[in-house]
Amino acid sequence: MRYVVRDTKGSIVSLHREAVPGSDLLPLSHPDVQAFLTGTDGKSFAAMDADLVRVLEDLIDVLLRRNVFRITDLPLEAQVKLFERKHFRDNLQSHALNLYAGQQAQSSVSANDAPATGAMSDLVPFDWASSDFKV
Repeated sequence: MRYVVRDTKGSIVSLHREAVPGSDLLPLSHPDVQAFLTGTDGKSFAAMDADLVRVLEDLIDVLLRRNVFRITDLPLEAQVKLFERKHFRDNLQSHALNLYAGQQAQSSVSANDAPATGAMSDLVPFDWASSDFKV
């Protein structure tokens, strides 16, 4: 059950766990609540979260490239997850159509280019690798 606040037209404008002034109690399965959670354009919170994850990955890449922080500043679990996603995305991109055939992807790494940094060295993109990185 969630508390909903409606506008003058009767559409849900906010959803709350606790009662707020002017709210009504509805089950999560109620069609109005489901419509609110899905959104007017048909995009669910899960789809928006997936889009946000991609934005956050790109933001982390930029911050790492600009040396704002190092990958080793993150907890080991976060490093592993980022490396796994980066490796997965790099593999997907290697199978994608390359419209800029004259240019190589910046994140591609050959086995000879990457320093041996431990068990995860095959997952570490070149621009993240540093000589002091230890796993």
